[in-house]
Amino acid sequence: MNPQTLQLICFYAFSFVTVAAALSVISLKNTVHAVLALVLTFFSAACLWLLLEAEFLALALIVVYVGAVMVLFLFVVMMLDIDQEKMREGFVKFLPVGLIVAVVMLVEMLGLVGVRAMNAHVLGENPAVAAGMSNTEWLGHALYTTFLLPFEIAALILTVGVVAAVALTLRERRDARYETPSQQVRVDPRNRVRIVKMAAVRPDEPTASQEPQS
Repeated sequence: MNPQTLQLICFYAFSFVTVAAALSVISLKNTVHAVLALVLTFFSAACLWLLLEAEFLALALIVVYVGAVMVLFLFVVMMLDIDQEKMREGFVKFLPVGLIVAVVMLVEMLGLVGVRAMNAHVLGENPAVAAGMSNTEWLGHALYTTFLLPFEIAALILTVGVVAAVALTLRERRDARYETPSQQVRVDPRNRVRIVKMAAVRPDEPTASQEPQS
């Protein structure tokens, strides 16, 4: 079989699985099944990126989303007690409005794609192929050599954003209990545990509740 024909068949197969899994995410009634369908959607999209020689994006999608984010979503969904009936109330009622909005958005996106396709410029040669490297190797080499300073600045900005988000959301509540490590270290164990000595009772001796009443 021609390699291009095999690649085209794989592309259509992966595309079909991606679209079918994406439709299953919004159509399945079971939330856990919907999350598993989303995992399949991401994995199929990663396969498509591998066919397009975007190895870094494919690996990042599998490692970050499939391997971490979606597994976390799956455990959270399995632990939560979600009422399916309340979540689907009004779905049929607002379905026509949702379809109209979706069709309008689809027409707008197709119009933008058409305009961009008419004004598209011919791209140059793939720099990874020109350098004789794989896509991931060329991207890592470019990030840590040519674009090292912008990469470090972006990492610093993301770190500041994470710290700021934690600082903004960290608020003391009066109705919540907090632990103070310094107070826990200064606690005397003799004041926390009290040992009480009681007289031993033999099994053959009657207790107070077993004594005959007169």
